[in-house]
Amino acid sequence: MSRGLDASNVSAVDDVVVRPAVQSGDGVPLFDPRGEHEDRYVRGPLALAQVAADFHAVHPGEVEVEQDQVGHLLAYRLQAFFAVSGDQPFGFDPNALEYIASEILAVHARGVQVGVVIGGGNIFRGLQASHLGMDRANGDYMGMLATVINGMALQDCLEKIEVPTRVMSAIHVQEVAEPYIRRRAIRHLEKGRIVILAGGTGNPHFTTDTAASLRAAEIGAEIILKATKVDGVYTADPMKDASAKLLKEISHKEVLTRGLRVMDATAISLCMENDLPIIVFKMGERDALKRILIGEDVGTLVGSSLG
Repeated sequence: MSRGLDASNVSAVDDVVVRPAVQSGDGVPLFDPRGEHEDRYVRGPLALAQVAADFHAVHPGEVEVEQDQVGHLLAYRLQAFFAVSGDQPFGFDPNALEYIASEILAVHARGVQVGVVIGGGNIFRGLQASHLGMDRANGDYMGMLATVINGMALQDCLEKIEVPTRVMSAIHVQEVAEPYIRRRAIRHLEKGRIVILAGGTGNPHFTTDTAASLRAAEIGAEIILKATKVDGVYTADPMKDASAKLLKEISHKEVLTRGLRVMDATAISLCMENDLPIIVFKMGERDALKRILIGEDVGTLVGSSLG
């Protein structure tokens, strides 16, 4: 099974870059038209056009830069974060697992480093259990164990389609998952492995959204890609309010001020403090990640200076 760019296509794309390319830690050529020696993530046709203009400023008339090539070359250090739950109230949703695995495969084939922060709400929700009288901390730890189960399920699904995957857990379950160690996680990513980050933050009273924001900041991710049941951020819950309007761009601060349910306040604050953008898109849309990577206008962009 093969989707996205394969190794032969990567070489072909690299041939487009006439100027000597910067090498990443694992020897992968990176597109660096301004000589900044760092990766950049751009979104939207205007941003892509600017990158093409940058390239032509260095090599006027030598080559045409296609949108797909630009999106591919800029995406090498991009890391995506998902939650595995689906629509089933309990248990595994095979369609959700297949969708997530196929989306990861598509971007992994393009050389993107992918980290997945996994949820466990399809098995157990600690907050709901606390409302039924269970100790909140105990309930949260049970939820963390549920994320490990989901991580193992996703790992199995990915490895069946020959995508190298590691599950790392913030709580120690060494028989089935590696302990989360920041440097080891980064090394796995550099070697082209998918890293599934389970166990939340390893502490009660913190959500999976907060875990995603924390791990993204630790690892140095450029963006968080959050899959939800709706196609972006709305002014109200579109499932309850027919007048709710889709917002294509909004700032972290405005999300907090307006109380919009993108992520919990702790997660959004972490992203704002670390200047970490978020793209919220609908789970289930085919090739959503690939479309985001090539600059298509998908979902809602949440950033530090938007809105």
